Amino acid sequence: MFHSRARFRVTLACVAACLGLAAPFSLAQAQPAYPERPVRFILPFGPGSATDIAARLIAEKLQAKWGKPIVVEPRPGGDGLIAINAFLAANDDHTLLYASTASFIVHPYTLQSKPPYDAQKDLNPIVRTADSGLAVAVSTGSGASTIREFVELARKNPGALNVAGGAGLAELTVRAFVKEQGLNVTIVPYRDIIQAGADLGENRIQLVSASLSMPMPYVQTGKAKIAAIAAPRRTPLAPDVPSAPEAGFPTLGYESTVGFYGPARMSLDLRRKIAADVMEALRDKALVDRLFNAGLVVVAEGPEELAAVVRRQTEATRRLADILGMKPKD
Repeated sequence: MFHSRARFRVTLACVAACLGLAAPFSLAQAQPAYPERPVRFILPFGPGSATDIAARLIAEKLQAKWGKPIVVEPRPGGDGLIAINAFLAANDDHTLLYASTASFIVHPYTLQSKPPYDAQKDLNPIVRTADSGLAVAVSTGSGASTIREFVELARKNPGALNVAGGAGLAELTVRAFVKEQGLNVTIVPYRDIIQAGADLGENRIQLVSASLSMPMPYVQTGKAKIAAIAAPRRTPLAPDVPSAPEAGFPTLGYESTVGFYGPARMSLDLRRKIAADVMEALRDKALVDRLFNAGLVVVAEGPEELAAVVRRQTEATRRLADILGMKPKD
């Protein structure tokens, strides 16, 4: 009897030990290390944009940590849809969308038909990395140096002036501004708003709303001037420049937050893991300084915080659409 009971206790001990070993092994199998292979960052803006610069700087840090290559793919055009469609088609947790909220929250209003995706379901927030420095710039060749002076000039010269806005929300705000002020101007479309800088410098367009970095080469040569910051409040990027609401034109004051998004099926645990790694990279002072010089103010927050920002900016976009009498496409 003693031997039988002893053998029973040994058997139980062996089973328990095996189960103890099996549990973490099974967990490891269920949650493989990330990434397992090369990662892609898809961007809706062109090479040289502030978002492109940020993506490459962050990719450099993550490559060193992850030990896997990261490919940055700028895919401008199509009102941001070219990049978003490429991201959705991949349907892969190793393909991430790196975009500003301004590039997609307007799609229910600006596309010719219902968007081929649902931002609330298909763009899964991972991490907020920065707020864009956005600006309203005017061509000094036009004779205007403030938004109010531009408005007066446009009213004196109906049909003679041109304006532009970056793809998405920036263009929507410009359209709402033009309607509110009752201006007769031409809104010029650009596949890549970076190209509008040269036209602003040569006075082929007279006002543009885009990233702060875009007109800076022409500001430095005296051919353009930053008339206001296109945001609800001033930015540390240009602390002496008034915000659009301060300048008396709140319609031009909008937020644009840059962040990473994963596919709909990406788990919250994985999103938090990626967010933690990105936020660690954003603690590097040299990287923060380089982003600042590119026109981005680092704001490192996780998936829940980015989701809240998207909801807030979606509501702000709805108010702009109301000014224009636009309804979301069914």
